Parts: sequence; structure tokens; C-alpha cells
Amino acid sequence: MKVAVVISALAGIVVGALIGALFLAPRLTDSTSPAAAVSDKGSSAADVAAEPAVHWRMGSAYPSTMAISGTAGKRFERRIALVSNGNIEIRFFEPGALVPALELFDAVSAGSVDASFATAGYWAGKVPAAQFFTTVPFGPRLPETLAWLHYGGGLELWRELYRPYNVYPIPCYMNAAEGSGWFRHPIDTLDDLKGLKMRFFGLGARAMEKLGVSTQLLAGGDIYPALELGTIDATEFSMPVLDEGLGFQEIAKNYYFPGWHQPDSVGELNVNLDRWNALTERQQALIETVCGDNIIASWADSEASQFGPLQRLQTQGVVLHRWPKEFLEAFHKAWEEVRAEESATDPDFARVSDSLAAFHEEYRIWRDLSALPN
Repeated sequence: MKVAVVISALAGIVVGALIGALFLAPRLTDSTSPAAAVSDKGSSAADVAAEPAVHWRMGSAYPSTMAISGTAGKRFERRIALVSNGNIEIRFFEPGALVPALELFDAVSAGSVDASFATAGYWAGKVPAAQFFTTVPFGPRLPETLAWLHYGGGLELWRELYRPYNVYPIPCYMNAAEGSGWFRHPIDTLDDLKGLKMRFFGLGARAMEKLGVSTQLLAGGDIYPALELGTIDATEFSMPVLDEGLGFQEIAKNYYFPGWHQPDSVGELNVNLDRWNALTERQQALIETVCGDNIIASWADSEASQFGPLQRLQTQGVVLHRWPKEFLEAFHKAWEEVRAEESATDPDFARVSDSLAAFHEEYRIWRDLSALPN
């Protein structure tokens, strides 16, 4: 009798946790996903108890000590264990502990790593169109981005592009708008950009190249040494809170805004598709639920964390600059040229670009009417 009582109590706890996770936690998922809807018959306590435990290794592109991007990965690790009552363990591994950060996509694809916590722009060499799922130059901010992903077909395209690589992507965190770059000297004319060696990310890098900048992609931890050694002359990386933590202000004192190349950015949890398909529907729903919650938490954190670093940077001699209109116009023109060139040679790039552009145009009437004047 005592054993029966204990089992009954445990079953009640599990069912309670399931209800809370599925119906109370914030959730962002597309309506067409297999995990988007809970089955009509639900999951019985016996079904939950019989689920196989999940023990995955998740490689991160960001150290756990890095604000927002790194802490979001650790938060995901904790929250998925909590809401699954320990049934799902997805262990966070520091960059390089499993494979180098820029090799995570291949490792997840092959199944040597179960999952990764990174951003789609890192795989531009393999899937150029994936860059749209991180951010796009002069693109939308968070509300419009999420609307396109979940209700404008963006997430369907994302998963379609990754499917041949045996990878299942889930939006799992977001960063606020970034800074545009750190420079040793003020940039007074467009000619001052010519010949600079600069770390630059994503689609914006191609636009900068059209203006005479030599760009390369470096993982976050490799940027400071490259600046210090003179391998690069300038860099962009992320938001002020992250840039400050990497110490760029010790070498470059001119910090430019706005981050036209990354207005807001999305981060992804990538899962090996075979591992994903082996999960129960409930387990899939729990992972997507926690990622939805992680998006809210990380974006709120990133918006609340920028003004303090900016104030501190100024006390360290950093000069904050805002790009003049003629610079922004030049960046935009260069980006449109890149968009046209890439679309002409890559059908997948063209499909994603056209999808986002069409949604952006449809969204315009609401954006213009709902926004307060500055």
C-alpha cells in the first residue's frame, strides 16, 4: 500500500510538471512542427514514466561566462532538466571541449555531437542562406523577425535547408541590436575603410568588402589576440555588454553605431535529426517550450544590459560614434548589391531573401501605423 501511495504521488508530480511546461511556460514554435501541438489524447502518467531518458552532449560556440549568449546556453541546460523532471539532460560543453566552435554544425550533422548552441551565420560557408536566420543587414527587429519565422514561413525554410545535413534547428535565444565596430582611429570618410583588415560576421561582411575592407570570420575568443597582434585592424562582434567583456576597448577606442549589419540576431539550438526523431512528442514539445522561454529571457536580458557597459566604456576613453547618413546609405547600397549577386547564383539564398522581403513589405503598413514617432 505504501509503495502504491508513493507511486501515485510521484505520478502526480510528473503530470503537474508536464502541464506547467506545456501550458504555462512561454512557447514559440511554428504551427506546422510535429511538436507544435500536444496530441488530443495527451500523455498518461504511465507514458511519461516509460519514456527513455535523454542524455545529450551540447557543444556551445560561446563560453558559459559570456553574457547573454553563453549564459543563455547554461540557462537552457538548467531549464530543460527542471521542466522534464530530470528526464532530459542536455549537458553544456564549453567551446572547443568537443570540437572547435566553427565545426559544430558538421559534428551535429554527423552525430558525433548530439546538439549545438550557436548561430546560423557561422555556417555561411556551407549553407549561405542560413545567414538570414541569424540576422540580415538593415533587417527587421525582434517582433517582425519572430512574426516571419513563426507565421511567415521562415522557420519552415530554415528546417528545409538544414534537413539534407541531418540537422534540426530550433530558435533558442535572441540578442538585441549590436554595435557596428571597433576601430583604432576615427573613420571620417569612406576612404578610411579601404584596406582595413576587419573581423566581420555574416552577410554584412560581404557589404564591407565592397567598400574595400578585407574581412574574416573569427570566433569570439580569437578576436582580442588578433587585434593585439595586429592580424586585424578592427572588429565587430556583438552588443556592448559582450564587447566590453572581451576587452576590445583596451586596443580600439572608437566604437561605432548603429549595428546596421545585425539589428537583432537569433541563436539556434541545432539537434541531430536522428536524435530529434527518436524523442517522444512530449520530449520534443518540452525542448521547444524551453527554447521559447529562453528567447524571452535572453532578449530581455540583452536589452537591459547595454547602457551600463556604454557608460563604463566612456570612462575608459572610448568615443561613441554614430555613423553619418552617407555611411549608412553606402552600407545599404553595398548590401543590396550583395543580396542581388547571391540571389542570382544561389536559388536557396534567393528563396529565403524573397520570403523575408515579401513579409517585410506586407508588414510595412502595420509597422508604420503602430510605431510612435521618435
